[in-house]
Amino acid sequence: MIKPLALATAALGLLAAPAVQADDHADMTRGEEKLAKMLEGRVAGEPERCIRTIGSRNINQIDGTALTYRDGDTIWVNYTKNPDSIDDSEVMVIKRFSGTNLCRTDQIELVSRHGGFLTGVLFLDEFVPYTRVQADS
Repeated sequence: MIKPLALATAALGLLAAPAVQADDHADMTRGEEKLAKMLEGRVAGEPERCIRTIGSRNINQIDGTALTYRDGDTIWVNYTKNPDSIDDSEVMVIKRFSGTNLCRTDQIELVSRHGGFLTGVLFLDEFVPYTRVQADS
């Protein structure tokens, strides 16, 4: 025999489930929302230790979230080991050890745009490629 209190608790749990899902989006930071919008319609591929960065293409900072790099139709995302340190108001000074490649072993120092002093260091993680989902014909 099912107890009325247990039945009422189970029913309440089913009603609350959609509300929890809606709150997930509300809990996103502004940086997470910006990245989610940027990656909309894309799917993650296999992470890479290094990516090839050619020419004057920029590595973009998304506050408190990730670094991104666009190469053609691919957006590479590095969530870094310390994403809270990412601040797009600071200048990144990248010390590469692999020529034109950017690798997880490279060093990124953050420097104040106004004072020119060191404000932090970013520790890279693997680079995740995001590509558009191909529509089935």
